[in-house]
Amino acid sequence: MPTALTGDIWWYDLRGVNATLVDDDGALTLVDTGLPWHGNGLIAGLSDADYELRDLDRILLTHFDFDHVGGLSAFDGLDVTIYVGERDAPLVTGEQAPPLGNHKGAFQRFLSALLDAPDNEVVPLADGDTIGSFTVYHTPGHTPGHVCYVSEELSLGLLGDLIREDSGRFEPSPWLMSYDTDAVARSISDFADRSPAFEVAVPGHGVPFEKSGSERLDRLAATL
Repeated sequence: MPTALTGDIWWYDLRGVNATLVDDDGALTLVDTGLPWHGNGLIAGLSDADYELRDLDRILLTHFDFDHVGGLSAFDGLDVTIYVGERDAPLVTGEQAPPLGNHKGAFQRFLSALLDAPDNEVVPLADGDTIGSFTVYHTPGHTPGHVCYVSEELSLGLLGDLIREDSGRFEPSPWLMSYDTDAVARSISDFADRSPAFEVAVPGHGVPFEKSGSERLDRLAATL
């Protein structure tokens, strides 16, 4: 069951990874889809938020990782468009395989064998693109195509795995789970500089913050 963060934003706690449901001015948007066995729970959660599956308009992915794209198969055959950063898009569609020459890429390559490419349209996103009220920020490091989404209208930042929440504070994506931690640090600083202020902040892992989200991001950036 998703938890309401505001009247338009619901948080799915998928036991270790997060997904978010957003009513973006009537365009129902799911952000990330958890692991393969989370798909049915995501669909069931729509009714908990007083929606039906037919109301879902789009899925925004912060990046290609088994625990963020695994639930996509539950939405096969539906008129739901998937959006993802342009450098991760070929991994989502199966047109490319993750690189074996990077420790994170090799791990992705192993797990991607358990995934089927979605039947839905997949739209690649570049830095600065907009979808509804969301602006796309290319934030590479955790993966090459990682993106964050910010809706100034909803005062919402969707941070994916650029950062994670731990013990009430934000931390950068660690080496084990990142392609390039130097790029992670640069992306955090750049994102903090360029993004507008937002209250609600939802990381890919850990608990979301309902207040002072961008201020917490700024405090992390100041330590890097």
